[in-house]
Amino acid sequence: RGYSGCRPEIPLTYVALLNAGVTPVVCEKGSVGACGDLAPMSQLALSLMGEGEAFYQGERMPTAKAMELAGVPVPGLQARDGLAAINGSNLITGMGCLLLHDIERWIKQAEIAAAMSLEALLANMKPYQAMLHELRGFPGAVTCAANLRRVMDGSDLVTGKLKVKVQDAYSMRATPQVIGALRDMMAYARKQFEIELNGVADNPIFVAEENRVLTGANFQGTPVSLPLDTVGAGVTMVSVLSERRLNRLLNPALSVGLPAFLTKGAGMFSGHMLSQYTADMLIVEQRILSAPSFVQSIPAAADQEDFVSMGMNGALKTKQILTNAFGVLGIELIAAAQALDFREFTPGAGTRAAKTAVRKVVEHLEVDRPLFADHNAMMACVERCDVLAAVEGEIGPLASSW
Repeated sequence: RGYSGCRPEIPLTYVALLNAGVTPVVCEKGSVGACGDLAPMSQLALSLMGEGEAFYQGERMPTAKAMELAGVPVPGLQARDGLAAINGSNLITGMGCLLLHDIERWIKQAEIAAAMSLEALLANMKPYQAMLHELRGFPGAVTCAANLRRVMDGSDLVTGKLKVKVQDAYSMRATPQVIGALRDMMAYARKQFEIELNGVADNPIFVAEENRVLTGANFQGTPVSLPLDTVGAGVTMVSVLSERRLNRLLNPALSVGLPAFLTKGAGMFSGHMLSQYTADMLIVEQRILSAPSFVQSIPAAADQEDFVSMGMNGALKTKQILTNAFGVLGIELIAAAQALDFREFTPGAGTRAAKTAVRKVVEHLEVDRPLFADHNAMMACVERCDVLAAVEGEIGPLASSW
């Protein structure tokens, strides 16, 4: 916005590097999130002097060579350019924005997986009525319930052709409230990140039209690290909900007539029993990573920087939480598709599309086979959002958190 006191060539060079496909090499660990992301941003700023390394056209090489090949001139540094290039929570913000984008798409697939499991478990449809959630008023729950209804629309379960319980377990009927809470946090997080993207996170700040220099701590990463940490914990929470539905699909005492561990040969075959083990290990790691980073401040710089956000820790662990979440959700999708194979009613159009997408990656489990390949394939499928694309291709776009 023109308040950092550097030459226009500095941001314009970064734009040119981005557009040319030159990616400076930056270590992911080294930032405490205030005074901004100084260490990693300094690595990025080496490119302004033609130093360091970069990736270009799939090859790692000296930055000077990459910039020469890409036709991007090296601007060098003059007064104030260096500090302006490294101050602020830029790495946390950039990584956080990418994570929010990916998590939003994961949430939609979590709703699709929930819908599949709810149908496979012959859920009572009353807890997903619009008025129920509108009366409480949380936007995320309203959105989640609407998406569940969209995916299950046209199902024999929805039209009342099947006998259901009067009341289901919380892991089923509380799905809109739980996923909705994450959706509401996502909306808040996006607001905070958009403020940071459009704000001035430098120090000092130069207001040329008033001939003023303002100093403070706008580089402090807490305004974005706190919501990102909380979103990461929310992803863990929704993953736990997914695993609890998985448990109900596998447990013959809870699955409303499905075979134990989703195999006709229970006792002879293990079915998907060990799939739950994998999901459980992933979730325990998520829980460990869900301890907040923003309370982990360690003083540095001779106690001048005696409170820092540790926002980059939060971003990195949220990335790992999401990676695990792809795996957890993939396992629920496999199990839900297997369960639906045993049901003889007509599911909703969205549910059918999701099951078809799963079956393109993982075959029905008739007899035991090593399942790690299925888990890995489905995890990649969720990360690519193949299930989401298939469902939205059939029923139209699902509602978002914003």
